[in-house]
Amino acid sequence: MFKYDYYRAETPDEVCEVLARYQGKARIVAGGTDIMVQIREKDKRWKELECLLDLSFLEDELRYIREEGDQIHIGALTTHTDLERSEVIKRWIPFLGKAASTVGSPQIRNRGTIGGSICNASPAADPLTPLIALDAWTVIRGRDGERVVTLKDFYTGQGKVGLKEDEFVKEFTIRKLPEGTVTGFAKLGRRKALAISRLNVSAALRLDEEGRIDFARIAPGCIFSTPDRVETAENILIGRKPSEELWREAGKAVSEEMIRRTGIRWSTEYKQPAVEAIVEDALTECCGSQFA
Repeated sequence: MFKYDYYRAETPDEVCEVLARYQGKARIVAGGTDIMVQIREKDKRWKELECLLDLSFLEDELRYIREEGDQIHIGALTTHTDLERSEVIKRWIPFLGKAASTVGSPQIRNRGTIGGSICNASPAADPLTPLIALDAWTVIRGRDGERVVTLKDFYTGQGKVGLKEDEFVKEFTIRKLPEGTVTGFAKLGRRKALAISRLNVSAALRLDEEGRIDFARIAPGCIFSTPDRVETAENILIGRKPSEELWREAGKAVSEEMIRRTGIRWSTEYKQPAVEAIVEDALTECCGSQFA
C-alpha cells in the first residue's frame, strides 16, 4: 500500500511551491509511464518519496509545439504521439518524430511526455539523442523565475539532472536544422517492437551543391555516462561525399570515442561493433542506400 500525498497543481507557480515545500521529497507525475512502474518496483530513487505532484491540469501551459522564427519550442507535457504527428517536427527535425514513434506501445506514446522522458534521465530514452544532436536548450522554471541550460549540461551525472528542489522543466527550445538537412535515427533493442533501446543514434547531414557534406551531427545514446555529440566523427564527414566507406569510418570513430571515454569493459566486445553498425544505419537513412 502506497502512502504518499497527492497534489494536482493548477498553475506553474503552484508546482514550484509544492516542490519547495517537500524539500526534494516530491516528484512530478506527467504521463506516469516511468515513475509509477519505478515506485511499484521499489526503485531506490523514491525511497524518501512523500508527494506525487500531478501536472495533468497544466496542458494549456505545458503541452505545445510552437514554431517561432528559426526556433521550435516544445512544452514539457508534449507527448511522444504529439511529436510523431507534428507537421512542424516532420518539416524541420524529422528524426525527433521518428525517435518518438519508436517509444513503447501506442498507449505509452499517448501518455508519456518529452519532459518525463528527459527528466527520468535514462540514457536509453529514444528522444534524447535527436535533442542532443540539435544542441537543444532546457528551459527550467523555479520560484525565482526561469533559467536556460543546454540539454547536454542539464545532465549532471549518470541518471542525474540539474534541477533544484523547487524547479521543473518547462520546455525544450531547438534551433531549426539548416534548409536541406536530412536526418536519420537507428536503435538496437532486444526485440523488434516495444523494446527499450540498448543503443541508439541520431544523425543529421546536409550536402552542398557538389554533393559534399557541409553539415554533420552524430549523437549516440547509451554509450557515455552523460549524453553528448561525437564531434570527431562529425569532422570526418565534413567535406567528403557520402559513401559506405565513409559511414564505416564515422562508425569506427564513434566506437573509438566510446572506448576513450569509458575504457574497455565486459560489454565492449558486444558494444563496439553494434555502435558502429547503428551509426552506419543512421547515416544511410540520411542519404539513402545510393551514394553519389
